[in-house]
Amino acid sequence: MTGMRAIQQILCAVDLSGASADAAAQAIALARWCHARITALHVCEPVFAPVPGLPPPDERIGDQERAVATECVAALFARAAADDLVDVLVDTGSPATCILHRADALAADVIVMATHGASGFQHLLLGSVTEKVLRRARCGVLTVPPLARSPLPRPFTRILCPVDFSDPSLFALEAAASLARASSAGLTLVHVVEWPWHEPPAPSADDVPQPQAAALAEFRRYIEAGASRRLEKLGADLTLDRAPAVSIVHGKPYVEILRVAADTAADLIVMGVHGRNVVDMTLFGSTTNQLVRRAVCPVLTYRH
Repeated sequence: MTGMRAIQQILCAVDLSGASADAAAQAIALARWCHARITALHVCEPVFAPVPGLPPPDERIGDQERAVATECVAALFARAAADDLVDVLVDTGSPATCILHRADALAADVIVMATHGASGFQHLLLGSVTEKVLRRARCGVLTVPPLARSPLPRPFTRILCPVDFSDPSLFALEAAASLARASSAGLTLVHVVEWPWHEPPAPSADDVPQPQAAALAEFRRYIEAGASRRLEKLGADLTLDRAPAVSIVHGKPYVEILRVAADTAADLIVMGVHGRNVVDMTLFGSTTNQLVRRAVCPVLTYRH
């Protein structure tokens, strides 16, 4: 695998809720570690919504309101400002649209956002700012749950990367390997086999004739062995100082990924997100959505 571009430009979007401090702390740790710059962005939403048939409302904000917002954002990044790592911007408009526009204009390598903020993202309601950014961002998106502040100077030491062998997950694996390589972090690769039965992983002999049960068990072992070989081959190709750990698990993907993250004390989950069509949005809702909602460590997602 080829090395990814180093993280040079971070866009950290803050809504000035209590959760903004978590996102700011993570962005500062990442910037210092990667020798990157931070653009800290706050978006003021218009007070008045557009009314059909009438001219659009004036979306400009007054000098005083802008100065207050700028001061509040700067206060969150005071530690980074001392090292001349941060630029502060205040925009007006739709938050998700402004964040995505700034990320493109800056050629940001990653967007950092808190998962619990003014938008009530704890329920990941359709239309929430963070969900819209996750769905549409062209760069990586690092979502930071409450109290996930990083020790300095190494923000990540144990990285978990789910792999389903799709192109997006292989792209994410490359990103996870680059982070692990740069920080000497431990890396665990996990593949979830979505076996049709939750517990136990195969029907009992009482439910299925014995020859069929034996055939199902053999087929399950075949799937496990094949996935394990593929993961080990991917891990060997990463050329890390330490060979990544490999885990094959069974069940609902987000449940098992979160369980492995807890078992390995992961402080970062890196995963690929599928494209933008309707089917992929369903996949987003079933796995990425749940992981971002429930993870207790930051989650870095990449589209490919």
